Amino acid sequence: MKKAIIFDLDGTLWDSSESVCGSWNEVFRRYPEIDRVLTPADIRGFMGKTLEQIFPIALPDTPDELRRRALRECVGYELEYIARHGGKLYPKLRETLELLRKEYTLIIVSNCQVGYIECFLDFAGMHDLFDDHESAGGTGLSKGENIRLVIRRNSIDRAVYVGDTQGDLDSADFAGIPFIRAAYGFGQMNRAVPEIRSFEELPEKAAEIL
Repeated sequence: MKKAIIFDLDGTLWDSSESVCGSWNEVFRRYPEIDRVLTPADIRGFMGKTLEQIFPIALPDTPDELRRRALRECVGYELEYIARHGGKLYPKLRETLELLRKEYTLIIVSNCQVGYIECFLDFAGMHDLFDDHESAGGTGLSKGENIRLVIRRNSIDRAVYVGDTQGDLDSADFAGIPFIRAAYGFGQMNRAVPEIRSFEELPEKAAEIL
């Protein structure tokens, strides 16, 4: 039986909110019409949403055409910025993933743009630990649909999704697989679910579920 652990990225494997915040604010400063300075806390509140969902919230008083232009710039510059500055990896990440890889197929599914997961893998030096990854930017599909997609693509028999937001839980429900909450991440849940308080707790929790 082929088992997989499928991961959300932001708030689950790393925290890139400071880098994302820095890159977006640099773009906003290029536009005198945009009077908005974001904080890392703002960015953490956006995590789990697609860029199309985030920007009306991030720039609620900005005309739509200007907002779209800024969005296009942010998407490109964010990847350049993160490639230079990276993010904060959660403690014991590599050691825990190396242990999990002995028993499970490891996959990332995120609502990010194309190239963002690759930035994480490059910065963390973890291309060797993951078997597959997929993004909303790559397929145009919802996170739940992408979870189903990677399960089919990798011929997975049983899987669990690990994430930190309500949207992650809803996506796991949509895909029909169990969920583990990364309680150290950014979000809250509308019901009690299995959870881990640190990443290194994952092997024991995954063994209970899979």
